[in-house]
Amino acid sequence: MKNFFYTSLLILGAFFLFSCGGGENGEDEVIEDEELYEFKGFSLKEYDIPATIMLPDETANIGASTTPEIIHAEDDFKWELIVGPNFHMIIDDWGDDREMVSAEKKRLEGLNFYKIKYIENKPDFIFYERILKVEGEKSAPKSVGLEHKSYHVYGQKVIDGITYVFRSRDEGFEKVIIDFMAKSIKSVKPVKKSA
Repeated sequence: MKNFFYTSLLILGAFFLFSCGGGENGEDEVIEDEELYEFKGFSLKEYDIPATIMLPDETANIGASTTPEIIHAEDDFKWELIVGPNFHMIIDDWGDDREMVSAEKKRLEGLNFYKIKYIENKPDFIFYERILKVEGEKSAPKSVGLEHKSYHVYGQKVIDGITYVFRSRDEGFEKVIIDFMAKSIKSVKPVKKSA
């Protein structure tokens, strides 16, 4: 009986390892089930994106509603994915352009009014803190004024040959919201075509 248990565990582990394979470039990160305990699967197929995504549910304690809302005009290249008042993700269709994260990093380098600190920096995914630079900040004490800080996430996924960018809104969010958004983006999986 003991051997049967270990054999079953080994087979299950191998199945999980191979079924969680990455995208075209092998950069996808595997999200463990225990990291997604406050999430619920959602299909984007009805909205012309052949993929699924894990979204925060009502247990996530971020004000998430139980029903995600998608705003998308037919034949447009942009979707807005809203889950309650605090989770607002944007999805853009970039066709066959595979360098969207690189382009975003270059854009961020050119923002002279902000300091960018990467929390996670990968070829297909970035998670960063953006702080507004204040004139004379080196001489000013930390207690003077408010620090203008926001968090952002930007990731690309290739699905059926099309590059989709999943990102936070331009204004960003608090870190707790972006933590959830990062897990959602990493969870995106193509829907297998039926035979």
